[in-house]
Amino acid sequence: MGVKAAEKAPAKKAAPPKSAESKKKKKIAKAETYKVYIYKVLKQVHPDTGISSKAMGIMNSFINDIFDKMATEAARLALYNKKPTVTSREIQTAIRLILPGELAKHAVSEGTKAVTKIFNCYYKFSGAK
Repeated sequence: MGVKAAEKAPAKKAAPPKSAESKKKKKIAKAETYKVYIYKVLKQVHPDTGISSKAMGIMNSFINDIFDKMATEAARLALYNKKPTVTSREIQTAIRLILPGELAKHAVSEGTKAVTKIFNCYYKFSGAK
């Protein structure tokens, strides 16, 4: 028994030719890293010392891990205090909870210095009195 013409699937139509505009390449998202910043800090601390790519990868992973822990803890603190915003206060408390002793003190000191610097620049250029 043969298949009737009505039961056959319809023939596919040829796709229209693609124009030059539709042949655009997809943009590949570059993975964001801290490698440039790690290198800059290394050169500030030890100008004559280099770093291998494997060590750079480990440092990058370390910074991503610390950032993730800090952001999670800061968000949790904001939630506990029923605040919708993570502020520098939550970040500072999160740092104190995550980092041990002297390291936390230095991190808080550097963070405070950075926030003060940014605030002073904003205050200076905004014309606020």
